[in-house]
Amino acid sequence: MPPRTVPMDAGRTLVMGILNVTPDSFSDGGEFLDVDAAVARGYAMIRDGADIIDVGGESTRPGARPLTASEEWDRIGAVVRALAQTAMPISVDTYHAQTARNAVEAGAALVNDVTGGAGDPAMLSTVASLGCAYVLQHTRGTPETMNSLASYENVSHDVAAELRAVINRAVALGISRNRIIVDPGFGFAKNSAQNWDLAAHMEEVEALGQPLLVGVSRKRFLAEVAADPIEPRSRDDATAALNTYFAGRGVWAVRVHEVAASKAAVMTVKRLRDAGGYA
Repeated sequence: MPPRTVPMDAGRTLVMGILNVTPDSFSDGGEFLDVDAAVARGYAMIRDGADIIDVGGESTRPGARPLTASEEWDRIGAVVRALAQTAMPISVDTYHAQTARNAVEAGAALVNDVTGGAGDPAMLSTVASLGCAYVLQHTRGTPETMNSLASYENVSHDVAAELRAVINRAVALGISRNRIIVDPGFGFAKNSAQNWDLAAHMEEVEALGQPLLVGVSRKRFLAEVAADPIEPRSRDDATAALNTYFAGRGVWAVRVHEVAASKAAVMTVKRLRDAGGYA
């Protein structure tokens, strides 16, 4: 049975809702660890207008305990299976090849790999065999080491060059280029100034010619413009504001904790574009 598909050109920016089935994610750890609570949260995001739900079982915050593929699937398997019964495309946020295979076989349409294939040497060949869409994210190192690796001559140029190399490797291993989505990896091996610089100068990443997924939701650099610099949820307004900008640039999707505001943002941009606004 072929995998489900995600729309690669929907005529507007899509909204991917984040569903963390974890005890230790930086802003909502433990809230949706129970299967019923996680599934209910997924349904709530569908009502709020999500276009895709991204289910993850392992936190990528510094200090989080790495999971085995078996432990990860024990956390998320029932949630993926339940949500795959809806018409909603389901993404699985994993760097484990076996979890990717389990998820696609359970009905997921997309593998979202924050390591860009570096976390598991079998990931790229596994995705090639599965025939599903694949998000390839930029990062350096691991959650423990990435902050020490945030050194760039030119962040947009360097991120684009590193993504291009991994895209070429993925294609060489059999993943069709038209199934590859790239994520510049805001907050991964990038400090606050570098995140803002990357956001302001996306041209070289856009020039890769792949659909772009952008995930800035509740990231630490948004604390600079949030009402409360400590509370991650206070960054939701800044998230929606920045996602308006990214939608104006035509990114494929934005990945968010709170769906409704960013859905309104991308639909506003679409309506303006339909009326002749934006290039």
